[in-house]
Amino acid sequence: MRIESPPWLDLPGFALRQIERADRQAWYDYLSRPEVHARTSWNLRRPEDLDPLFDAFESTLAGSPCRLAVVDTNHDRLAGTIGFHTLSEVHRNGEIAYDLAPDYWGRGLATRLCATVTRWSFERLGLIRVQGTVLVGNAPSDRVLLKCGFQREGLLRSFRLVRGTPGDFTLYARLATDPVPAT
Repeated sequence: MRIESPPWLDLPGFALRQIERADRQAWYDYLSRPEVHARTSWNLRRPEDLDPLFDAFESTLAGSPCRLAVVDTNHDRLAGTIGFHTLSEVHRNGEIAYDLAPDYWGRGLATRLCATVTRWSFERLGLIRVQGTVLVGNAPSDRVLLKCGFQREGLLRSFRLVRGTPGDFTLYARLATDPVPAT
């Protein structure tokens, strides 16, 4: 799903926009780095492996996934992405997903992005539930969701294949009616 009016990011030096195929190489470059690879379920061997995702992001079908590029406007480069793996208009929920290039880790950027996009999804997309799944062992991502007011709901055993092996994931969720966390 294309997002023509992405949320405004109140963070100097960064902006959100629809991800484009021109971002493919930069996205692949950091997703394939060992420190990113170890924390995710991505199974990429070459940049072209991202093409099916771009096809889905360009879809106009209801419930199509959406992804925004996080742009470092000071250096005019891709710093990360954030969006939704799944969206359900019927159930008014979605699964948030985000990633950052390691150069941007440890700055609170993922937390600000997650909080902004979650709030926007409640206000603009009309979602009532946003959930996130985190590969067991990815403590930084666990912290991001908790700081954004998500609640841990449980363990999803063998939830997704992680490069061919069943991986366990922790499920977090936040409801539109939950209190807004202090940031």
